[in-house]
Amino acid sequence: MGIADMLRALWRPAGKQADRSAFALPLMVQARFAPRNYENFAREGYAGNAIVFRCINEIAVAASSVHWNIAADGRMLAEDHPLCRLLARPAPGMSGAALLEKIVTCRLIAGNAYVEAVGPANAPPRELHVLRPDRMRILTDRQGRLAGYEHETAAGKRRLPSDPVRGLGPVLHLAAFNPLDDHYGLSPMEAAAAVIDSHNAQTVWNKALLDNAARPSGALVVQGNAGLGAEQFERLKAEIEARFSGAMAAGRPMLLEGGLQWQEMSFSPRDMDFRQAREAHAREIALAFGVPPLLLGLPGDNTYANYREARLALWEQTVLPLVKDLAARFGAWLGPRFGRDIVISPDLDRISALAPRRERLHAMLEGASYMSEDEKRAAAGLPPRPPG
Repeated sequence: MGIADMLRALWRPAGKQADRSAFALPLMVQARFAPRNYENFAREGYAGNAIVFRCINEIAVAASSVHWNIAADGRMLAEDHPLCRLLARPAPGMSGAALLEKIVTCRLIAGNAYVEAVGPANAPPRELHVLRPDRMRILTDRQGRLAGYEHETAAGKRRLPSDPVRGLGPVLHLAAFNPLDDHYGLSPMEAAAAVIDSHNAQTVWNKALLDNAARPSGALVVQGNAGLGAEQFERLKAEIEARFSGAMAAGRPMLLEGGLQWQEMSFSPRDMDFRQAREAHAREIALAFGVPPLLLGLPGDNTYANYREARLALWEQTVLPLVKDLAARFGAWLGPRFGRDIVISPDLDRISALAPRRERLHAMLEGASYMSEDEKRAAAGLPPRPPG
């Protein structure tokens, strides 16, 4: 709302209302929050907030870089195995890393990610596709148990069955834990929604302040009971809008005459300390997603001694638990389809960010004189030494 709109709404000429000699902006307003659904989380959070976007990208890109070890019946599968080829190239034009990045991004935004297996009936799948969470609806039976899924597209709705006993349904639902719902997951963006709204509101405020920097926060008070006539009101309104609105008029002094006096009515951005408030909100958002603020370039965070420790904390506390959970669920879902006991786990030795942890482990094992060589190798995740 510009100066003219506020004047029109809050100040009327003396000829129409003689006892009104000042106008002021209301200081107390009810907080408004964006609706909490996938579309708003994606639009106002992921696409509209740089901190949220960076947090989700940090986690999704890190998770998608993990190489998976795929074993069946205790043996590693060869790279040319159909399951390995499927996870490496899940769909035409899509890599396994891109699939995992989409899954993690959807789960962090919505708390839910859905993967559909496409292929002939009663046969291993040939393709894997990530379905948008807002287009999926969980179907339940009379007892509230999972009965299937409904997928809505521009072409219409289709039902995807589910077999919760054998796990052979065409859809893998990767939901985060939600204490208030039996089926749908809870997104970290839900926990940080109020802070994200506040951070976005501060961004809008700063932009509006830049666009209309000379609009002071306060009231023009007419001294005495003379009031303003209709002509005086229109002239003052036009002059304020022409000379004191917009970024180019920032800092321009206001010349008051005819008994007018400017009275400050609200805090200035400096008094409200918007910069510190924005940084505090940004740290809260990072906390909800499990990303150390140091990785986002936020000042004032001395929790970690250096960037390397912060990166290690991101992997150990956020990325690895997420990747291990996704790998275990994929193994349990795809194993019956390939007729084997499939175990999928992340290859920790290929993660460069975990090098400090490996170094500490190897140093500890080197000095563990009470352990045999095979015990040390097992603790380091290595197979026993071959005979001889």
